[in-house]
Amino acid sequence: MTSIESVTLEVDDPTAAHRFYTSAFGLGDQVRVRASQAPTTGFRGFTLSLVVSQPADVNALFGAAVDAGATALKPAAKSLWGYGGVVRAPDGTIWQIASSSKKDTGPAARRIDEIVLLLGVEDMAGSKRFYVAHGIPVAKSFGSKYVEFATGSGSVKLALYKRRGLAKLVGVSPDGTGSHRLTINGDSGPFTDPDGFAWATASETASL
Repeated sequence: MTSIESVTLEVDDPTAAHRFYTSAFGLGDQVRVRASQAPTTGFRGFTLSLVVSQPADVNALFGAAVDAGATALKPAAKSLWGYGGVVRAPDGTIWQIASSSKKDTGPAARRIDEIVLLLGVEDMAGSKRFYVAHGIPVAKSFGSKYVEFATGSGSVKLALYKRRGLAKLVGVSPDGTGSHRLTINGDSGPFTDPDGFAWATASETASL
């Protein structure tokens, strides 16, 4: 089974980005940063999600992100599926912070249960076939709206969403051009998917 060891965000200021992610989310090696001046405008076609156990944890991480310099795109609130909010980090990456629970069961903690990479794609069926052909089996599929892959325990999880739908979900325009400013580090690369998302072999990016 293919696993995603980490993702690398390409940012203007790696020192500032590393400081933000450490302060806001306490992230370790699963999210890396490196310098890039690749041109990019608007929506970059992906989001990262932090999945937590309860609303209090969402609020703790959301507040820490805003305090560290993030912009709130959607305030944390209840929804049909749970509780969550959306922020844009200073480097431009959009983060969803969410829990499937609507009730707290304990004190707030900045404990992250899962990191999920959501790729916005134009052709859901085609992208699904592409990833299955690269050894990443489907775990859940909801027609042409959402596909979640099995990437192994402890790794960054991978899911596909229609690009326009993903932009609407996080409250931004779907328009965007240029670089995704993202590299996915797994054990099935290197390759580039139909929407231009680049994968690298994890061993080649371990020093980043």
